Amino acid sequence: MLSWIIGGLVAFLALGFGAGCMFSAPKYRGPEGADPHSPKAHFDGKQFHNQQPTSHSFVSVLKWMKSRDRGPWPDYTDHPPAPAPPARVQGAEIRVTFVNHSTFLIQTAGLNILTDPIWSSRCSPVSWAGPKRVRPPGVRLEDLPPVDVILISHNHYDHLDAETIRALAKRDQPRIFAGLGNAALLKQLGASEARDMDWWDSDQVSPEVKISFVPAQHFSGRGLDDRDATLWGGFVIEGPGGPLYFAGDTGMGPHFQQIRDRFGPMAVSLIPIGAFRPVWFMSPVHIGPSEAVRAHQILSSAQSFGMHFGTFPLADDGESEPLEMLDRARVAAGITPARFRTLGFGQSWSSAGALAAELSPEISTDTIQTASGRN
Repeated sequence: MLSWIIGGLVAFLALGFGAGCMFSAPKYRGPEGADPHSPKAHFDGKQFHNQQPTSHSFVSVLKWMKSRDRGPWPDYTDHPPAPAPPARVQGAEIRVTFVNHSTFLIQTAGLNILTDPIWSSRCSPVSWAGPKRVRPPGVRLEDLPPVDVILISHNHYDHLDAETIRALAKRDQPRIFAGLGNAALLKQLGASEARDMDWWDSDQVSPEVKISFVPAQHFSGRGLDDRDATLWGGFVIEGPGGPLYFAGDTGMGPHFQQIRDRFGPMAVSLIPIGAFRPVWFMSPVHIGPSEAVRAHQILSSAQSFGMHFGTFPLADDGESEPLEMLDRARVAAGITPARFRTLGFGQSWSSAGALAAELSPEISTDTIQTASGRN
């Protein structure tokens, strides 16, 4: 009997491991020391590394899962979508529309740029399990204008969503930029115009707009056999309205100052504020609101917006906690609410003037939207 039990347990573990490996993404294979600009190579021939050491061991993951104390999140609540964004924005105007999580539509100089798009109901390799959204995207996928460029910060399921990539690749055939090793998966999803980028690589996507891939402090992986096998990072979009920074997911690190030194003060910064608890576990790879305010200061950002909140319950912070803590962090740093704020789901901001998209009463009375409306 004991041998049957042991045999069954081994078979179960083997099946789980096999399933986990099945979800793994293609791995980058290239020369060691892929970054010619960094004093220390961030690729050892098998895995990528942050500029300063970070570690999320299996033991620490188990410790977190055993002691989880998640703040309150609501059940799914439906909200009407915001009006469709304009087809194009010309010239130096920068218009950003917050869709959800880390998804923004950035419009400037005639280009439509989308960051880490996710419209799926779950951020997971399967449709029946994994973190589930608590509200719909603020803009319907079918209401998006033609998307010219998609920026993918890294391959975690809440940032590289296969279903959304397939839909947008089929509809718009956009150019997609991501860190080293990610183009292979993106092409499997139908994105024929996907390009790998190393930290500090650039591409002139139009006569007026250049996109650069910049360092972040994070990690990558979609299964059990591809940890850190593709590169993560953020992006800087240089256009006539000034540089815009999209941070992706990141902990605090030297990259914020490096980006400020290389590109100058940011006109607009999109900075994560959620999924930061427990701090002992999350802080190496996820900044919280106080660190986000510090990053805003280091970047000398004229205008910053929080992201990575209020969509999927990923960590132990509650739904509204990032917004409440952002309020307190701004006060402590002497930063006015207008300089670093959050947008409501589907809400837009334009450098040319006031908010360009009005929210319906149903959305504006929600806890998240009410906090956003204070800013």
